[in-house]
Amino acid sequence: MLLRGGRRGRRRRLTDRDRVVVSVMVGVPTLLVIALVWVPALLSVALSFVRWNGLGSVGDADWVGLQNYRDIVEIYPPFWPAVRHNLIWLVALFLGPTVLGIALAAVLDRELRGSRLYQTAFFLPTVLSLALIGFVWQLVYSADQGLLNGLTGSSIDWYGDPEYNLGAVIVASGWRHTGYIMLLYLAGLKGVDPALREAAKLDGCGEVQTFFRVVFPVMRPVNIIVLVITVIESLRAFDLVWVINKGRNGLELISALVTQNIVGEASRVGFGSALATIMLVVSTVFIVVYLRTVMREDNS
Repeated sequence: MLLRGGRRGRRRRLTDRDRVVVSVMVGVPTLLVIALVWVPALLSVALSFVRWNGLGSVGDADWVGLQNYRDIVEIYPPFWPAVRHNLIWLVALFLGPTVLGIALAAVLDRELRGSRLYQTAFFLPTVLSLALIGFVWQLVYSADQGLLNGLTGSSIDWYGDPEYNLGAVIVASGWRHTGYIMLLYLAGLKGVDPALREAAKLDGCGEVQTFFRVVFPVMRPVNIIVLVITVIESLRAFDLVWVINKGRNGLELISALVTQNIVGEASRVGFGSALATIMLVVSTVFIVVYLRTVMREDNS
């Protein structure tokens, strides 16, 4: 086993002890990921082709082929509203919190007075779980004593009314997502070569032109990471809608449908596994795009 040194072409042979350490550091996490992530994922894919209520041996399950997928698409009423809500969630995260996070990062990167304080304040919601954020925003959305109704004089049940609850939870989720995006772009902006900004300034570019024509394209790896994180965030949105009304009455999401069918009263393991497989396939597409981009950057 060889290790590249600092000088090009120079390699250092690992000792036996180094080989053991490297093997343990790489092998143990790999085995854990395979056992805890990929094996359950592949078993879920296999279960999506059977009809099984979770009782008794899995060997007694009935093989139904693609019937679960046909039922999901053709006769399962919450599925298409859930797909639409996930797409709305995705678009809203891109147009709102992502753009706002980029703008905050660009402003705070200029080392304004109190910049550290602002960074901490905007990043603080990121450390909270979505379930806890739901409870925090209950103080704003409460129909009787909420801040929003108090300011507007209305009596809207923001979490209960299906006309408003999806937008309400997206705003709450975006509050958390903004700080995360801001932090990623701040880290990316620190790595941009200052000479590029100086060259753009000498060419007569303003601040906005410099950011969009020079800085933003240079941060392509960060942009790809943000794209993948936002897509996955919209797909795995679950805990916030679950603590509000278990993903019903206007808050249907694919992740909530999976839980309702597998651990809910229905106990349709095969059907729920088919829904989970659909989520896995959609997520995998974006993860593959991300990995191809990262590997291409490394090779170049």
